[in-house]
Amino acid sequence: MVFAIEEINNRMELLPGIKLGYQIHDSCASVLMAVHAAFQLSNGPDPVFYTSDNCSQSGMVMAIVGESSSTRSISMSTVIGSFNIPQVSHFATCACLSDKQQYPSFFRTIPSDQFQADALARLVKHFGWTWIGAVRSDSDYGNNGMASFLYAAQKEGICVEYSESFYRTNPHSRIQRVADVIRRSTAMVVVAFAASTELRILLKELSREPSPPRQWVGSESWVTNRDLLRFSFCAGAIGFGIEQSVIPGLREFLLDLSPTKVAASPLLTEFWEDAFNCRLEKNVAIDESVCDGTEDIQMHQSAYTDTSQLRVTNMVYKAVYAIAHAIHNKVCQDTNSTTQCDKFTRIDSKHVLTQLKKVNFSQNGYDVSFDENGDPVATYELVNWQKSESGSLELVTVGLFDASLPVGQEFHINRNLTWVEGSTQVPVSVCSDSCPPGTRKVLQKGKPICCYDCVPCPEGEISNATDSSDCFPCLKEFWPNAKRDTCLPKPVEFLSFDEVLGIILAAFSVGGACLAIITAAVFFHHRTSPIVRANNSELSFLLLFSLTLCFLCSLTFIGAPSDWSCKLRHTAFGITFVLCISCVLGKTIVVLMAFKATLPGSNVMKWFGPPQQRITVVSFTFVQVLICTIWLVVSPPFPMKNLTTYKERIILECALGSAIGFWAVLGYIGLLAVFCLVLAVLARKLPDNFNEAKFITFSMLIFCAVWITFIPAYVSSPGKFTVAVEIFAILASSFGLILCIFAPKCFIILFKPEKNTKKHLMNKYDGLKQRAELREDRTGAEVSTEASSVKCKLQGTTRLPAFSMDGDYIIGGVFSIHSFQHTVTHNYTTMPEPLKCTGSIDSSELRFSRAMVFAIEEINNSTELLPGIKLGYQIHDSCTSVPVAMHVTLQLSNGLDPVFYTGDKCSQSGMVMAIIGESGSTRSISMSRIIGSFNIPQVSHLATCACLSDKQQYPSFFRTIPSDQFQADALAKLVKHFGWTWIGAVRSDSDYGNNGMASFLEAAQKEGICVEYSESFHRTHPRSRIKRVADVIRRSTAVVVLAFVASTELRILLEELSREPSPPRQWIGSESWVTDPDMLRFSFCAGAVGFGIEQSVIPGLREFLLDLSPTKVAASPLLTEFWEDAFNCRLEKNVDIDESVCDGTEDIQTHQSAYTDTSQLRITNMVYKAVYAIAHAIHNNVCQDTNSTTQCDKFTRIDSKHVLTQLKKVNFSRNGYDVSFDENGDPVATYELVNWQKSESGSLELVTVGLYDASLPVGQEFRINRNLTWVEGSTQVPVSVCSDSCPPGTRKVLQKGKPICCYDCILCPEGEISNATDSSDCFPCPKEFWPNAKKDTCFPKPVEFLSFDEVLGIILAAFSVGGACLAIITAAVFFHHRTSPIVRANNSELSFLLLFSLTLCFLCSLTFIGAPSDWSCMLRHTAFGITFVLCISCVLGKTIVVLMAFKATLPGSNVMKWFGPPQQRMTVVSFTFVQVLICTIWLVVSPPFPMKNLTTYKERIILECALGSAIGFWAVLGYIGLLAVFCLVLAVLARKLPDNFNEAKLITFSMLIFCAVWITFIPAYVSSPGKFTVAVEIFAILASSFGLILCIFAPKCFIILFKPEKNTKKHLMSKY
Repeated sequence: MVFAIEEINNRMELLPGIKLGYQIHDSCASVLMAVHAAFQLSNGPDPVFYTSDNCSQSGMVMAIVGESSSTRSISMSTVIGSFNIPQVSHFATCACLSDKQQYPSFFRTIPSDQFQADALARLVKHFGWTWIGAVRSDSDYGNNGMASFLYAAQKEGICVEYSESFYRTNPHSRIQRVADVIRRSTAMVVVAFAASTELRILLKELSREPSPPRQWVGSESWVTNRDLLRFSFCAGAIGFGIEQSVIPGLREFLLDLSPTKVAASPLLTEFWEDAFNCRLEKNVAIDESVCDGTEDIQMHQSAYTDTSQLRVTNMVYKAVYAIAHAIHNKVCQDTNSTTQCDKFTRIDSKHVLTQLKKVNFSQNGYDVSFDENGDPVATYELVNWQKSESGSLELVTVGLFDASLPVGQEFHINRNLTWVEGSTQVPVSVCSDSCPPGTRKVLQKGKPICCYDCVPCPEGEISNATDSSDCFPCLKEFWPNAKRDTCLPKPVEFLSFDEVLGIILAAFSVGGACLAIITAAVFFHHRTSPIVRANNSELSFLLLFSLTLCFLCSLTFIGAPSDWSCKLRHTAFGITFVLCISCVLGKTIVVLMAFKATLPGSNVMKWFGPPQQRITVVSFTFVQVLICTIWLVVSPPFPMKNLTTYKERIILECALGSAIGFWAVLGYIGLLAVFCLVLAVLARKLPDNFNEAKFITFSMLIFCAVWITFIPAYVSSPGKFTVAVEIFAILASSFGLILCIFAPKCFIILFKPEKNTKKHLMNKYDGLKQRAELREDRTGAEVSTEASSVKCKLQGTTRLPAFSMDGDYIIGGVFSIHSFQHTVTHNYTTMPEPLKCTGSIDSSELRFSRAMVFAIEEINNSTELLPGIKLGYQIHDSCTSVPVAMHVTLQLSNGLDPVFYTGDKCSQSGMVMAIIGESGSTRSISMSRIIGSFNIPQVSHLATCACLSDKQQYPSFFRTIPSDQFQADALAKLVKHFGWTWIGAVRSDSDYGNNGMASFLEAAQKEGICVEYSESFHRTHPRSRIKRVADVIRRSTAVVVLAFVASTELRILLEELSREPSPPRQWIGSESWVTDPDMLRFSFCAGAVGFGIEQSVIPGLREFLLDLSPTKVAASPLLTEFWEDAFNCRLEKNVDIDESVCDGTEDIQTHQSAYTDTSQLRITNMVYKAVYAIAHAIHNNVCQDTNSTTQCDKFTRIDSKHVLTQLKKVNFSRNGYDVSFDENGDPVATYELVNWQKSESGSLELVTVGLYDASLPVGQEFRINRNLTWVEGSTQVPVSVCSDSCPPGTRKVLQKGKPICCYDCILCPEGEISNATDSSDCFPCPKEFWPNAKKDTCFPKPVEFLSFDEVLGIILAAFSVGGACLAIITAAVFFHHRTSPIVRANNSELSFLLLFSLTLCFLCSLTFIGAPSDWSCMLRHTAFGITFVLCISCVLGKTIVVLMAFKATLPGSNVMKWFGPPQQRMTVVSFTFVQVLICTIWLVVSPPFPMKNLTTYKERIILECALGSAIGFWAVLGYIGLLAVFCLVLAVLARKLPDNFNEAKLITFSMLIFCAVWITFIPAYVSSPGKFTVAVEIFAILASSFGLILCIFAPKCFIILFKPEKNTKKHLMSKY
């Protein structure tokens, strides 16, 4: 700053001849020191001066540069702003400082944090980071900056996992907690809006226990601070910094320091001593060194000497130049390219302030100007912390942000970035992975919008973008692909010649036509034969021709439908078939006529000869041609795309055009067919040897059956199969005709020529065939403002009060007695006329003003309150107008003296102690802004806007009516109480309506209530605006309408609605209108509910209000107007002809109006309480209570400030109503809940049905004590929701672009439930539970095991027991025949042991059935293993015996002595012992145990035996397999030994079965799920056991029992 000022002082073009001075203070980074310095700079250093003298200007500043901190700058600007001293900060970035209302003299050369916040949000969004952490300094800079960032981030769809604040003065525990939050978080990216001093502390804490890698995003305060680069774990950090700059000569100026210069400044001395660790003073301590003059500042490395990146320094430089340019523009003039400056020109800071707003210059290439908020153009560099080649971190500029560029072009990156841990890959920081195309996002319950699940798009819908919030349906002729990310054209389907079905049908069609032609050829060749001539050859050839056409017409149904093919197919089919049936009908008639002609004297044939036959065929056919022609002319068939039958494909088909035409064609064919069938039936028994009528009967039966079946098949068949059905019917009926009528004849012609004679044809049968019984087939079809002068003069015209009375202390009152202000067109040449009121008198407001008079008179008559003191009043009419309200407020504040002097004691005449009013929030706000500066208390009775609770803006405002904030909360709870989540909202376009609705909407959002529309209007708006609001209400889907409207406005809206009633609406009202009796005339609002001020009783008020006589009335112009309006007469004697004169008989007591209605004193009581509150405040100032008496001194001079102080403390009770104010000037909020109910007379009345008391604990404020009636008198609570509630078992999924109350309900995923209505998420059942079918309850999973109670278990157990019994029976047979050769020859001892082991094998399978337990699990596998080894050991022994036996027959062989019975027993025992040993080791080391298998099936539990050691299990099985294979090999070797009954063959078969079973068992066992694993094992045991017993013992038992002759030694010893 010093450098810049010296540079300016040396310049010739800027302030030449002018010398700028400076006073630079150290604020010690303290608000108190900053404010102290600001006051000192504002006041000057003179300890005493006089206002009548020219004040000393020594030390007075033109402007202030600073401060570095936003908090301290705010405090300074608050002080100096009132003195119009401009402040230009170089480093205060808080966006709040842009508010010119609060900080009018503040400028800065550094951009506002608002720009930085927006840039940071866009940066985060640019790299796809939607899940971040946020830390900030707990200061104005950090808090405001982070608030701006979070707001911008929300717009960009970025979610914040945590937002932590801290400050350098916080205890270590606080810093540690923030560090722990960063360490534990899942967000990879951390945005830090912190001062570098604070962030240094946090990073030190993090370095003690490093967190997982984090990508840091920084604000300009720290991200360009080189001191922080020592924290290497922040490598990759990015952020925006002030642009680097070059200031020529600055470095040389900074380094131009010597000990001599330094010693002249205590601050530089301190810096020098700290830098070189020596003292400039000669008297130093023993342990301190003295600076010897060798110190060189140029060698010193610090932030002071570092001018490589002049960022914020340039902001100071620009601030100094901006102020210099402002002074230059005021004191200098540029003439003839020279600049003349007058340093004797007296200017003050206000002039500099004015000029600062206009500065626009360039210095060192940097433009300097300020916008209307005092902010410069925002430009930033994007910097990145990158590792240099030496491994240290350095700042690298990688991009730029320029807010002056068009939207979307402000931000660009021009160099590569490095990221956390030096990576070149952009880190990922999201809560949920992106949802791929084909899915949509569904928000996770209780989490931000960035946390979601991805659900597939519904059928027929796609999403073709990543992270789509909704799916959209494909166009009608398109369908999603399998991934549901693209709409593909639907395949077009029709019956074509390229598909198998079309080829087959076409082949049959052509084949049928060929058959008809061949038949015609045969007939033509044999046209002279009797059988052709006897069966009417002409009609036969015509019939064959028509059948050929019938077969060929079916081809028109195949292929893509076109205009001509659609018209041709049905008409050709209809005409050819009628031609065909006409021929058949003709043939039938000929048969009948022919037999009639044989009767004596009969000449019937002359009436049905060939000409008549031809005419018959032509006539019948012509009728069908006529029907088809009419059909084609009126509404012919046409090709169309059928998009309804199948959603995924298009059916190209022929639309019928006229369905009547189609069914007429079919009906006519059917009529002829039935007629023909009847005739054929009648002629079937005629005695001709070859009666054609019989064949016609069969053919027509087939024809009718086919077409009767065709109707339901045609109607029900989808797509191309409709065409196929029709073709099939054509072909089937055509083949039926040709085969039934012509096949027999062709057979005779070609293969039985001997019967093709006249003689044979004329033979008679000896007897007639028995009568055939016909069945009817019944079918059906289904369709389915400051002043400085000494003399003060009142401007404008004094406005007379409506009511007034002098007193010791005056209380002002302002009420909206008239509705409108007279509109005046100003010509700006003459003084404007005084403001006038127009419109009718509001009787309620008149009652309020009279209630104020009543209360003051009641107090004046009281001996307890203000005894001996007389209160006066001045009550004004505001005309419901802000200008009039402000005019009377200024009048009440100024007093009524037209001129007074500031040196005198000001006249107190008309000065008020307090003001009561206004009724409207907007007018109260305007009044409070005026009188708040004069400390005049204002107590409103009806201004409810929550904004008036702000004591910073409205310090002297009180009210006796609760704030709308309480009402808004109450209304939101009311709406929620009745389950209304989808509502409409209308409001007055005023402070009352707008602020009230804003409070309600905020409360409603917290309650989960959605607003379909929110419309505003005002009584001064044109009718078109009111009509538009009414139309919105009419068209809306929300049944409930909440109106935060003044009664005057709502009356206009309801009148508009009454012109064209809307659907029934449930109205919810604010206190302004819902208790207004005048509104009850709108009967369509029956059932309206809302909160009103409590009813009250004010004794004596009614009598006071009615104590009006013409004499009293005439004394008041306002009462006169009221009286004349009430009784429609004039109190003046000079009246017009058509007006009547009041004759004195008028009685106010009989007049019905809001003025006289004291049945429900709600707002009136608020006025009453306001008067008493002010009276108590005055009482507490001027009265003292001594010895139970009250002494008041009316000569005590108090002003409104004393009353204001006491008003804050008042606490009293009047008529049972407590009066007090909280710190915001608000009373305790209590409301009545009122309901508009119909009385017995049918009129609407107000009924109190509940109460709301905000002083009660949370949750207990609201209660209802009476029944309510609703819209249209219903007793049922109306339903007003956007979407119906989602039942348990489903969850809510938000609809795209709609509020949260509009959602779809989707079923819970498999294994999850929701047990509450409108659940936003489903949750999984515990491991051993599974949802029911409705997915609203978790039930224990069914436990499954192979039990004795199920069919499979019973069957297996039966086979097990049966097998054991079979083994025992076999053993019994063998025992009974133990002496027989076959038993003895097959080693009876091993046989009995084998049968015993088989019995155990069968029985061991029973251990596998039933619930597994510890003992059964250990027993089943070990018992199975041991018994099977025992069994196979026996079989192996028997095999060896067979081999040894045949070896023993060789001469000199004594092999049997080596394998006699002892060796056989030893073999069996040895093999079995090995298995027992394996099982013992298995049971000791890791035995099988029962377990619940929860993985195989999700919906049930498999109770099974875990193997314990899988090695043990497979060792047991492997040992069995080893023995089995060994046994099989031996048996194969012995299978061809020449014994007549060679047991080795049977053992071979049994072991083949055994090995096959157990080889098959392994994959089956591994792959079988649940209890079927056990069943497979049991099956393997039983199958192998049955294989052994049947293969080995069944043949023997057969011989023993059924072939005893073979059970001899001779037979056994016989050789092949």
